[in-house]
Amino acid sequence: MMNNVTPERAGIRSADIRSYVQFLESHHYAMHSILIARGDDIIFEHYVKPFHADFCHRLYSVTKSFTSLAIGFCIQDGLVRLDSTMKELFPEETAGITDRNVLNQTVRDMLMMKTSKSNFSWFTSGCDDRVKQYFDPRFNKNYRPPQSFWEYDSPGSFVLGALVERLTGKRLIEYLREKCLDKIGFSKEARCLKCPGGHSWADSAFIAKPRDLMYMARFVLNGGSWNGEQLLDPDYIRDATDNLTANSRDVSPDYDKQGYGYQFWRTNGNCYACFGMGGQIAVMCPEKDMILVTTADTQGDGPSMGHIVDGFVNLVVKNAGEPLPESSNHGELLTYCAGLRLSEAIGDPFSLTEAKIDGVEYSLAENPMGITRFKFTFNSDGGVFEYTNAQGDKTLDFGRVGYGNKYGLFPEEGYSKEIGSVSEPGHRYKCAASAAWAAQSTLSLRVQVIDDYFGNMTATFVFDGDNVKLEMKKTAEDFLKEYTGSAVGHKA
Repeated sequence: MMNNVTPERAGIRSADIRSYVQFLESHHYAMHSILIARGDDIIFEHYVKPFHADFCHRLYSVTKSFTSLAIGFCIQDGLVRLDSTMKELFPEETAGITDRNVLNQTVRDMLMMKTSKSNFSWFTSGCDDRVKQYFDPRFNKNYRPPQSFWEYDSPGSFVLGALVERLTGKRLIEYLREKCLDKIGFSKEARCLKCPGGHSWADSAFIAKPRDLMYMARFVLNGGSWNGEQLLDPDYIRDATDNLTANSRDVSPDYDKQGYGYQFWRTNGNCYACFGMGGQIAVMCPEKDMILVTTADTQGDGPSMGHIVDGFVNLVVKNAGEPLPESSNHGELLTYCAGLRLSEAIGDPFSLTEAKIDGVEYSLAENPMGITRFKFTFNSDGGVFEYTNAQGDKTLDFGRVGYGNKYGLFPEEGYSKEIGSVSEPGHRYKCAASAAWAAQSTLSLRVQVIDDYFGNMTATFVFDGDNVKLEMKKTAEDFLKEYTGSAVGHKA
């Protein structure tokens, strides 16, 4: 178990951590948690409400690194080899395939993402089994020899997870619990969503507490041991976190272009990492024996992942040294962080235009969102957005910027729940909503989905006399599709 100590006791200045948090806040990133450890000590643990230590957070592609560990245990248990081919492992699914590039693709190729096919999206295919789809030439006919070059292949990582379940007869997370997770203190509440076909969503859908991810990172940084017990072959861990293949076409300083191992990334500062969409990150820095864990939703914020990683390396890791005297800076760090809250829409809380549109109904011309009418009603700390779309009448409460988000359920129904891409009738996602005046006549409404699925949407309303223009933009994996596009309208 890892203990909490002050940063100074671990040789790190609280002022440096505060500079790092302020750096992220200056970009308005929607950070949910930040944890920093050195050795067996957690020196900083911060959660932004409504998130907390026991919140089980979707880890997205960090899941791939867990899948890699499961493959390592399968190799250790003699269930598979690195050079085992897809023809051997999936004889039924590959029975109709004649392309030897696919048939000869190995477990090692898939771990290194040097596979025979390009990454493709499965969400809109309507497939009833993602494993079968991966090997179906109808979805990707441009095969190449495996080991040709690195290219991100999320479906390949999913197939590795399905392979673990086929070899062990157990769910991916249950096999990992048996092999290491229970021993390192992983929470009982952690779970994994599923995909069509019944397989675990092994490339994107582990849901766990931030501390769970910290324990996994510590286990990896320990070389596969815990409390003196060697659980996983250290040679596998070494290779998994090594720079086995170049993942950049040129020399690049980018955080995600420093090389790739077995579902682990090399990154700046001679560190290695797990990266998940939207700011789910674990960075392991062996030279200073330090770990960073973050959860967030920075989808759509282009450089956010690089800022999170490089800010940590440059502002915290590089300055780490010998233990320091306790400092009042630690109390100042805690006070500063206690005042932080989930990011909101950017702009001013009030505008003179507000009085002119309060309670006024607007009709919209035909548009991609299918929204026919809307109305804003304002109050002292926020308001209500009412609208009608294909599902009927909807209501969304929002907070004013500076007054905090309003939390509730997003009005749209029928999004996925336990099985990705499969509609769940009546199901709604939890969300946070806020609004700000970007200009005197421009209102920005920001929605953040904070459920087992994360995503965000911004609706921008430009009012001009009796007329209005609406633009909606979403950043989410396979939902909020009804909230993208533009429309024009006028007072009803």
